[in-house]
Amino acid sequence: MYNRKEFLKRSGGAALGLMLGSTLNAGCGTSPEAKAAGSIASLGIQLYSLRDDLPKDPKGILKQLADFGYKEIESYEGAQGMFWGLGHKGFKEYMDSLGMKIVSSHCDYKTDFERKAAEAAEIGMSYLICPYVGPQKTLDDYKKLAEEFNKAGETCKKNGIRFGYHNHDYSFRLQEGQYPQDIFMQHTDNSLVDYEMDIYWVVTAGQDPLPWLKKYNGRFKLCHVKDRKKGAVPQKGEPNLSVIVGTGSIDFKTILAAARKEGMQHYILEQEAYEKAPIECVKEGAAYLNKLVF
Repeated sequence: MYNRKEFLKRSGGAALGLMLGSTLNAGCGTSPEAKAAGSIASLGIQLYSLRDDLPKDPKGILKQLADFGYKEIESYEGAQGMFWGLGHKGFKEYMDSLGMKIVSSHCDYKTDFERKAAEAAEIGMSYLICPYVGPQKTLDDYKKLAEEFNKAGETCKKNGIRFGYHNHDYSFRLQEGQYPQDIFMQHTDNSLVDYEMDIYWVVTAGQDPLPWLKKYNGRFKLCHVKDRKKGAVPQKGEPNLSVIVGTGSIDFKTILAAARKEGMQHYILEQEAYEKAPIECVKEGAAYLNKLVF
């Protein structure tokens, strides 16, 4: 069984490129009610954030997440599958009881993908997402992957859902004078493939997310909201340096405001490194994001 934990690799970084070129008025056009509640209507969380605790008590963890104010779930394929032993219909039934919705899942698109797409569609999910392909040796290798994404997108479209790709830093680093992310964007059919921007990894690659959001307006439909340790200097082989969202160096107020303008629809917290118990990290992250106005 595919397990995201088994193959996610930690990559080195270039100098942090977080000096953003534009400043947006966070309060513009926002009602007093919206200011009190924050700007994210349905905050999501990637369940990989709780990868050690979730398998022990899936229902208990999901109940806590609902209590923290999460409304959307993005799953992944662990040892119990993307529906954590409940089956796709059982998982949806439990989500409904909590007032939550599973909108997406990371999964292996090369294994039994027709069944996965059919089950996802049957319970009203919107996306199946490739979480990682790893750095490729040549640019042609990225083009071949783009064609694979198109085929996976056709499978999803046939079932009434969408296919997406989630980036790490390697696609935002120059290779042979080009950014692999450009190759992905330009060689995939926008009627078949969307993108999930992991903001942490874009920043770790020394890139400013704003120009990428604008350049590919409407193609980044989901994002991972994952913060980065203040003052960290990226280096080869560094460990993951994510911190509790809202306590690090990334200017989410500006980035998320720009993302919304460019068509972002789903804001999904992900926590990969921990300063305290994982459940406490995602609780504090939810408190920050559910009050954030942008």
